[in-house]
Amino acid sequence: MGKTHARIDGRLRTFIEEQPLFFTATAPLAGDGTVNLSPKGLKGCLAVLDDLTVAYLDFAGSNAETISHLRENGRITLMWCAFQGPPNIVRVHGRGEPVLRDDPRFPGLLARFPDIDPAQHGLRAVIVVRAELIRDTCGYAVPFMTYDEDRDLHARRFAREDDTSLSRYFEGKEHIATSIDGLPGLPLPLPPTPPAG
Repeated sequence: MGKTHARIDGRLRTFIEEQPLFFTATAPLAGDGTVNLSPKGLKGCLAVLDDLTVAYLDFAGSNAETISHLRENGRITLMWCAFQGPPNIVRVHGRGEPVLRDDPRFPGLLARFPDIDPAQHGLRAVIVVRAELIRDTCGYAVPFMTYDEDRDLHARRFAREDDTSLSRYFEGKEHIATSIDGLPGLPLPLPPTPPAG
């Protein structure tokens, strides 16, 4: 039923790149800490960087649990499900890092997402995940669902923000600079958006 893969390549890479939705799971080290599970969608927001590394764009939102947990301990699991075609679930367990806007690596990573306008979505970071365990399982109980299109609400909401107003938005949210459990989150004020290209 399940299989462990040495790398993200071939059919596995194609499967990951074709999915319009994936999930991320992180947790703090504290045994009573809050586990976070987030859906991630938007065509073009995920890239396979090499056969053991994936990255995705972390957009504006009302909390920053993933960033907080990764800054504390780096543990992350990504999951993709086949909602169409043959049943399949793929999980990448690994170590993640939020590469923030003022990191020298940020512009080079951002170039891996040519179809995304970072200013339109209030981009906060690029999350880079190095795989330690790659597994797939049957997915027999995952229902068939159709993908119609991406919602445009996020882009419409955050396209009207500039760096200053976006920082103010984040500063007004309870769980951006610190997590639900009080861990350091997104450093504020937000660094400026790097120039394109």
